[in-house]
Formats: sequence, C-alpha cells, structure tokens
Amino acid sequence: MLTVVIIFLWASLLLYLLLGGADFGAGIIEVFTSRANKTQTRKTLYRAIGPIWEANHMWLIIAIVILFVGFPAIYATMSVHLHIPLTIMLLGIIARGTAFSFRHYDAVVDDMQHLYNRIFGISSVITPLFLGIIAGSTVSRHIDPQARTFLDAYIFSWLHPFPIAVGLFTVAICGFLAAVYLVGETDTPSERQQFVDKVKGMNILAVVCGGLVFLAAYWEGIPLMDWVFGHPLGLLGVLAASASLVLLWYLLLHGKGTVLRLLAGFQVMMILFVATYRHFPNLVLLKGGGYLSLLEHRGQDKTIQALGLALLLGSVLILPALIYLIYSFQKKEPKQAPVY
Repeated sequence: MLTVVIIFLWASLLLYLLLGGADFGAGIIEVFTSRANKTQTRKTLYRAIGPIWEANHMWLIIAIVILFVGFPAIYATMSVHLHIPLTIMLLGIIARGTAFSFRHYDAVVDDMQHLYNRIFGISSVITPLFLGIIAGSTVSRHIDPQARTFLDAYIFSWLHPFPIAVGLFTVAICGFLAAVYLVGETDTPSERQQFVDKVKGMNILAVVCGGLVFLAAYWEGIPLMDWVFGHPLGLLGVLAASASLVLLWYLLLHGKGTVLRLLAGFQVMMILFVATYRHFPNLVLLKGGGYLSLLEHRGQDKTIQALGLALLLGSVLILPALIYLIYSFQKKEPKQAPVY
C-alpha cells in the first residue's frame, strides 16, 4: 500500500504542476500581453479556466494531506523550515482566486477592476515562483534541522540562488503550458498567432531559466548535471522531452493542435522525472548529508494502509466527476444560426 500512496503523491504533484501550473500561467500570459490585446486575451482566459480554476487546487490539497498523514516527519520539517515561502505561496493562491472572482463576477465595473487585474497578475507570478523555490529548497541541502538562529533556520533554508532559479524556471514552465493550452481555445487565426508568439517567448524564457538552474546548481555544488545526465534513464528522459518539443513545434507551426497539450504535459513530466529519480526515495535532502525518505520516514503501517485505501476509494468517486466537469465545460457551444 505504501507504493500506492507514493504514486498518488507523485501524480498529485505532477497534475498540480500541469493543471494548476497552466492556471497560473494564464495569469502570467496576461501580464505579458499588450494593452491592445488584453481584453480579448482575458475573454479567452475566462473561457478556458473560469469553470474549473478552483478544482485545480485539489491536487495540492491531496499532496499536503498525503504528507501530513503518511509522512509526518517530512511534513513537519518542510512546514517549519519553509514556512515563509509556503505562506507566501498560499497567500498568492488566495489573492489570485479572490481577484479572479471579483473582477469576473463583480456587479459594478469601476476603478477597482484595475486593482483586481494587478493583484491577479502579480499573484499569478508570485505563486509559481515560490512553489519552485520550495521545490528547489528540498533538494539543495540548505535545510538545517540543527540550525540555532532564525536566519539559518527560516531564511537561509530557501533564500539561495538555486531555489530562486528553480522558482523562475517554474514561472516560465507555467507560462509555456498556458500558452500551449490556450492555442486551442482561440477562435480566429490572428488570435491563434498571438498565442503561438507567446509560446515562442515562453519557450525561450524557459530555456534561459533552465540554464540559470544549472549555473546556480554548479555554483552551489549541487550535482544536478549528474542527476540529469549521469544515468541512462536521465538521458532517455532528456531525449524524450527534446523529441516531444520538436514534434510540438512542428504541429504548432503547421496549424495542428490536437495533441499539443499532451506533448507539453509530457515534457513537464519528463522534466520532473529526470530531476527527481536519482535521489528517490529521498524527498528532502538536508544539510550535512542527511535526508528524509519516503520509505524510512513514513507513518505507521496501519496509517499507510488506511491512507492508501482512502486514496483509491476517493479516486473512484472523484476522478470520473472531475473528468466529466472538464469535458462538459470544454465543449464549445454551437454557433446559432442568424435570425432574420
């Protein structure tokens, strides 16, 4: 049953990055949209993420519950030493959701709309930024359980070049996902070209930020190059991601968009795989060579059994309903015939 729990944990993190990340990326796309195109871009965003934007956070909630119930030592360490970036990320989620609701459903259109727009855009960048910072901090060996000062325990556990670079890379990945997803939501060739241009820009930004991640890892002595390229599985993952990116661009430039979302999601899955498989089952790498493992630092066996059964039962009940929700809202309404 432990294997089931770990699979659900990894899948929930992946799905949150793919679906919630694209949700955040929609706000990032809006930030980088010119004033002349913002109105049309917002209409496309509303149509794409409006019906299901809140459901995306289900995956984050599942991951948190799994850590809290099944791996309390890991949960406690992360929630204590990374409580500042965690709090900022959660505040970003709250601010973003509030701004999205008020600017979309507010009965009065006034100057407050500008404030809602700014909050939505800023929080759409801040949230994935700190999500990436948290992820980078867990493997950078900056978390020190023996820290004796406030700065060492709660600031320098995450405030370093490598976690920040991972945060910037996460922002770029979210923007790239959103741009690819939104290409299929456009109604006109000109609007489609605008999002294709955004895909290009976010792709370039992701490459640059990815380079910064490797530079920061080298600067801090983190063996990222070995994690990614030091094993045949890592090389296979890199080749698969590269091949899918080439195919994505071929289909994108030739006006074919049926599998673009699947290809973009596959690339992110490969990135997550090559970045984590070498130190599995260690989820948190601690300062001084210590670690927190999903195998060694799990909860009681009875707890893991109950958690696994709950996850399996919940997936049977919830996943079909979620899939139908996404399907029903993604169906485009048929155009009505003109009335004479």
